[in-house]
Amino acid sequence: MSHPSPAQPWYRGAPPRAWRALGAAGAGWALDAFDFVLYLMAIPAIRAEFGLGPEMAGLLATAALLSSAVGGVFFGWVADRIGRTRALMATILLYSLASLGSATAASVWQLFAWRALLGLGMGGEWSAGAVLVAESWPAAHRGKAIGLMQSGWAVGYLLAAATAALVLPLWGWRVLFVLGVAPALLVVWIRRRVEEPEIWRERAATATGETGIRALAAPGLRGRLAAATLLSAVVMFGYWGLFTWVPAYLASGGAEGGVGLGIVRSLGWIAPMQIGAFAGYLSFGFFADRFGRRPAFASFLLGAAVVVPLFGAFARTPILLLLLAPLVGYFGHGFFSVFGALLAELFPTEVRGTAQGLAYNGGRALSALAPFTIGAIAASQGLGPALALTAAFFLAGALLVLLVPETRGRELA
Repeated sequence: MSHPSPAQPWYRGAPPRAWRALGAAGAGWALDAFDFVLYLMAIPAIRAEFGLGPEMAGLLATAALLSSAVGGVFFGWVADRIGRTRALMATILLYSLASLGSATAASVWQLFAWRALLGLGMGGEWSAGAVLVAESWPAAHRGKAIGLMQSGWAVGYLLAAATAALVLPLWGWRVLFVLGVAPALLVVWIRRRVEEPEIWRERAATATGETGIRALAAPGLRGRLAAATLLSAVVMFGYWGLFTWVPAYLASGGAEGGVGLGIVRSLGWIAPMQIGAFAGYLSFGFFADRFGRRPAFASFLLGAAVVVPLFGAFARTPILLLLLAPLVGYFGHGFFSVFGALLAELFPTEVRGTAQGLAYNGGRALSALAPFTIGAIAASQGLGPALALTAAFFLAGALLVLLVPETRGRELA
């Protein structure tokens, strides 16, 4: 793998195949976000059709998060066995078809089943895509590459918001989910253009040791896995508790503790928040490569712990929304860019996909009750105060990052 000279721009420090890997994983993650966020945008319409309270609506989001943990672990193992690109293609097909199936749901429990199936692909896409990017890029710029990949979530979120604003008022939520099958087309390009990382091909050709979950029971790896899983669980509880309910918070009336913008106007305010998220994902990678994974992570989480309560308490006017929404997006999303680089650097190639899948998605499983919990609190306290409570989890994450070692500049083994 080529390395840049000091005078060379950072983006020339990786070969074309690394950029294709980044394009595949980033596009897959963006379209993953598109399919998942379609449900968040459709929550008010689905609640009206099926007569759901906020607890049950949150439970449908929880179903996808729980199954995403299973999918992340499973497809991480699959990526170690058959390759990163093959696993990535399988996950994209799975979540695309599950979105299409969601449009056919005739009952809440059918919708529950389809959202759970979508979650399998959602969790698996990150496990396969993040390790593909991490193994394709040099250590000096791995954080930037992962930040670029992670920024696809903001792009997909914005695309889902724009699509929902156009489709929901005219054709309803079922047509919205039909459009979620579109990401399946990406698989054709990945199959033709994206190569397996060189380090994985070499290890696959010579592997003789134990792989999979049992290999992670080794003392050195076991502690790292436990610390990384706990860290991801805490920050994801805050994240999913907050961002599952932000669209409903903006759309709902004052009686529910919301801003009262209505579904169409509220979607317009998603844009500044996700623009902030996009900037957060990108800048985090530069900060992490320059200052280290842990300092960048802690700084972003402390920022989130400050701005989220302000958003939940005061974001009631257009001026305050314009000021606070981009900051919530920036600090509340940007820290996710650490996971792809940090987790890859903690574990060896033979078990990297499995380990990343377990740590990231195991944390997601432990955090899966966040949408339900925040929905239940909102039912009695209102959405604004319920969202503000998620700040405690961001603050805890800023402290827990001290449990994992600093890995900036570490070459993959």
